[in-house]
Amino acid sequence: MHFSGRCGGVPNMMGSVTTQGVMSEPTSRRKDAHLDLAASGPVEPEHSSTLLNHVHLVHDALPDLALSDTDLSATFLGKRLRAPLLVTGMTGGSERAATVNRDLAWAAEKAGVAFGLGSQRAMSESPEWTASYRVREQAPTTIILGNIGLAQARTLGPKGCRELMERIGADGLCLHLNPAQELAQPEGDRDFRGGLDAVRALAKELGERLIVKETGCGLSPAVARRLVDVGVKALDVSGTGGTSWVRVEALRANGHSARLGEEFATWGIPTAAAVASIAKSLNGKATIIAAGGIRTGLDAAKVLALGADLAGLALPIFRAQQQGGREGAAEEIAHVVDGLARALLLTGSRTPSELRAKPRVLEGPLNDWLGALAGVP
Repeated sequence: MHFSGRCGGVPNMMGSVTTQGVMSEPTSRRKDAHLDLAASGPVEPEHSSTLLNHVHLVHDALPDLALSDTDLSATFLGKRLRAPLLVTGMTGGSERAATVNRDLAWAAEKAGVAFGLGSQRAMSESPEWTASYRVREQAPTTIILGNIGLAQARTLGPKGCRELMERIGADGLCLHLNPAQELAQPEGDRDFRGGLDAVRALAKELGERLIVKETGCGLSPAVARRLVDVGVKALDVSGTGGTSWVRVEALRANGHSARLGEEFATWGIPTAAAVASIAKSLNGKATIIAAGGIRTGLDAAKVLALGADLAGLALPIFRAQQQGGREGAAEEIAHVVDGLARALLLTGSRTPSELRAKPRVLEGPLNDWLGALAGVP
């Protein structure tokens, strides 16, 4: 598998260069294996779907707009974005990851969109890897989001999580929920008790700076309501249809673990169903980020029409970076932004909020999902 050869040493906290931190080598190797697989591996299961192909925006043949009239700007965490997009968190904690994060953060800054880092578990285990998450120099003004898993958050406690966020100058912290991925990892977590209490404590500590996200299996309306009830103000639904981290773990495993991982590779709630059902259930009580299989500006327009406030994507931006470095990533983001603007114009919408009020057509399987989710207490 190809990976860009642009990675150098990672400066440690004292400014020197290290080629190996004190973090356990298996964790560091796992980070690089994830990147290798994401770069060119079959990480999107064939039979998994976002169901966005069952969402149709209604064409306006007489929009009475110029493309320059469209206004994609959005506000999140007190900052203004030029487009309602987030490059979602993928990596950190290795030398390869450092270059990826810096390139993608630079591209996000150039486009005026938000940028998320991958799990900071590595730097919590080994502070020498902190530099692989420090991207504020590349993105001085845009939103940067830190990232930690629920199991690590329970161990670190609210103040420890805040410290992780503040050490890299992040604007907010994503708390990722990934039980399916953990179960697919031979070395993953098996005990998920006490999760809601940990979320409640972290929400009290961070307030609106906390974003709770899934990692490709989706959030249901019932889970979204439980999270909002304990103080969560922003949710990333991260549904099925894009990169399956369960599949990624299956690809790097063998034997029993690989078989089980493959069996559950398409497990979860499709992105379109998660977004539409949560938006209806919460009715504006939380910011909704729609990620999971978002690949184009038209995909972004569809999830915004379904009720999302921001659209998140990672794989196409990462792969563009692998092919063309930070300029390649910036070009891909610009392509997505342009597609989103055109979708607005073609529905007669100046802004994403106007788009949300426009008619749309939802088809078969998506309606089936929405009916089923509406019946879950």
